[in-house]
Amino acid sequence: MPYDVVTFGEAMLRLCPKDDLRLEQAQALELTVGGGELNVAVGCSRMGLKAAWVSRIPDNPLGRMLRNKAREQGVCTDQVITAKDGRAGIYFLEQGASPRAAAVVYDRADSSISRIQPGEVSWAKVFDGTKTFHVSGITPALSKNAAAVTAEALAAAKKAGCTVSYDLNYRSKLWTKEEARACQEPLMKHVDILITTEEDTKVVFGIEAPKSGDENFTKVDAAGYRSVATQLADKFGFKGVAITLRENKSVWFNTWWGLYYEAGKKAFYEAPKYELEIVDRVGAGDSFAAGLLTALHIKPGDYDHAIRYAVATSALKHGIPGDFCIVTRPEVETLMKGGGLRIVR
Repeated sequence: MPYDVVTFGEAMLRLCPKDDLRLEQAQALELTVGGGELNVAVGCSRMGLKAAWVSRIPDNPLGRMLRNKAREQGVCTDQVITAKDGRAGIYFLEQGASPRAAAVVYDRADSSISRIQPGEVSWAKVFDGTKTFHVSGITPALSKNAAAVTAEALAAAKKAGCTVSYDLNYRSKLWTKEEARACQEPLMKHVDILITTEEDTKVVFGIEAPKSGDENFTKVDAAGYRSVATQLADKFGFKGVAITLRENKSVWFNTWWGLYYEAGKKAFYEAPKYELEIVDRVGAGDSFAAGLLTALHIKPGDYDHAIRYAVATSALKHGIPGDFCIVTRPEVETLMKGGGLRIVR
């Protein structure tokens, strides 16, 4: 079956203390499912695209839960490998409150996907008729095997003629910045659209925005990131670079927007800022990616519309608990037109 979007990566069980307790205080944990690439597939599926998720999960009830939560949101899981070895990864999320930041504790070592082997996925079959492939820097960080399969997938996607989208998504708890750079720089030759943040580009590639704001990101100057986007495209040959921008006024109040650089025309497009009252910011970048890919499917080549759509989608995600962006296309389009805070009756 041809897909509009295929993603590849790990999904995990998410455990979060209720009532904003710290993990040390918790007597009960709320269980949901999430993970960068699955989050993107869910977002795309909910907005009308044919989305598939490729992964490797354990053959047990927890693995079945991961698969079923993807299927509930309309994501095709036909290409997910069920394995006898490995386990389901877990992450614990402790919500913060200013001045205490939110925090994540990973328990994902030896997960089933970390044991994936080159040749285990039939990428030629997966990408037959597929329009877009999306992966992030989280997947190659999981293990040397996962890194090798990520490289295999990217090369196969390009060979099949897919547009390749890559979210840099640096995770310091998974690898060092030196490891991230050494692994990912060779992968960038396969990437058409890079999605990144004001922090990750500096950490991984050493490309920094001039006079971009203060070190705590309470104020961000978007103009400085035009230079970052240009440098990235010039260095790696990207067709486009999307950068999300966040000002951290407090843990639960941020401003959020983004810009897109179209390298061929040397053109910049910037979305308007949104003021956010945050319920849950986990998955915000993934919803941005889902919105961007959805918009480029709706209106190919219209990057002004795409960045506005991506930012609106991810702005809505901040108000939704859990990793998944549970929104619809009409909701995104209403917000882009100005929206409103009165009850919809």
